[in-house]
Amino acid sequence: MSPEILGMILLLGLLVAIFVGFPIAFTLIILSFVFGYIGFGETVFDLMVYQSIGMMKEETFAAVPLFIFMGHLLEKAGLMERLFRSFQVMLGGLRGSLYLGVLLTSTIFATATGIIGASVTVIGIMAAPHMTKSNYDARMSAGAITAGGCLGILIPPSVMLVVMGPIVGVSVVKLYVAAILPGLILVSLYIGFALIKSYLRPELGPPLPLEDRLVSKGVVLKEFLLGIVPIGVVIFAALGSIIMGLATATEAAAMAALGSVLLTIIFGRMSLTTLKETVLSTLQTSAMVMFLGVASTIYGSVLNRLGTSTMIAKSMLALPVSPTLMLIVIMVVIFILGWPLEWPAIVFIFLPILLPVVLELKIDLLWFTTLVAVNLQTAFLSPPVAMAAYYLKAVAPQWSLSEIYRGMIDFMVLQVIGLALLFFFPQIALWLPRVLFGG
Repeated sequence: MSPEILGMILLLGLLVAIFVGFPIAFTLIILSFVFGYIGFGETVFDLMVYQSIGMMKEETFAAVPLFIFMGHLLEKAGLMERLFRSFQVMLGGLRGSLYLGVLLTSTIFATATGIIGASVTVIGIMAAPHMTKSNYDARMSAGAITAGGCLGILIPPSVMLVVMGPIVGVSVVKLYVAAILPGLILVSLYIGFALIKSYLRPELGPPLPLEDRLVSKGVVLKEFLLGIVPIGVVIFAALGSIIMGLATATEAAAMAALGSVLLTIIFGRMSLTTLKETVLSTLQTSAMVMFLGVASTIYGSVLNRLGTSTMIAKSMLALPVSPTLMLIVIMVVIFILGWPLEWPAIVFIFLPILLPVVLELKIDLLWFTTLVAVNLQTAFLSPPVAMAAYYLKAVAPQWSLSEIYRGMIDFMVLQVIGLALLFFFPQIALWLPRVLFGG
């Protein structure tokens, strides 16, 4: 049996194991060891060691646990509740005001945390009871919460973008800047859809009762400023210092983590219990991402050593299709992979397999990476495996999974529109990096 065919069996074995339900990281390591040993003997041990050490030496990955720590701690600081409450009171007279409050709060906090589970859970806890009480449509409410919560995977400083940069060979700083406009376009699509639908069908999002809006302007302004100014300071310290070239992504992540600690202390939410829970959550999330990263890197290196990656790339390039159609095929494959797989597995395993095809087609890597990021965010809103639905269902049991799914599909259509805009107008991603960095 040729090494390339052995690699195809290895790839098929991974897909079968995933759909059966085996833990991905352990499956990757076991399959890599077994097929690597069959393919090229004891060299597989050296390969596993070198790949693990090589990944640990990548300085940019040190930003991952720091940004995760910042997100978890800011979640506990109570700033999101203040911000949502101020939006709720300020916008209460509008149709669809709670949808607008959820999406604006989600957008602001997407710049502080790239952790989808935490964002959807916290926003669900805050907003779902108010939406139910105000007779808001369950389907639209669930869609707004899940779509808003998923923004954190795209809007900088996103953990996913930090990981994708070194894998694809793109500057994380430029990738952050490239993701800003696509993120804002998606937010605009969400908000426009929610407001227009609420205007056309007032029963979906009626104005809030007057008693829910009878709060002095001074109190509203105070809550709004206390909710947004501290977040703005932390994000400027992190994202601003990266864009202006004052700090690397890792250094900026350390500043952001320190800023989140200071804010939590200032707002009186810091305690040993809070710190312990935050550190534990950070360890769990970081360990999942990095362990999966190491396992995926080993798997990918075995696949490359067997020659399967090269064979797949050559087969794809041999197809009689245009570069545009080939890119569409790649996007469809990534979208489908996003149903059963978490983003680290796709980024670490399948992106390196597809990358030679992209390079051969002379596709701009910054644009391509931004497309993949938006695509993966779309997959998080795509039933039947969309994890955001289960995060929301856990904190909003009054809504059925079918209602949550139907709401997510509405916003997934908006995601696809946003992805199509980015696909046909690459300057959406490339314009701002060119303005700031030239070239």
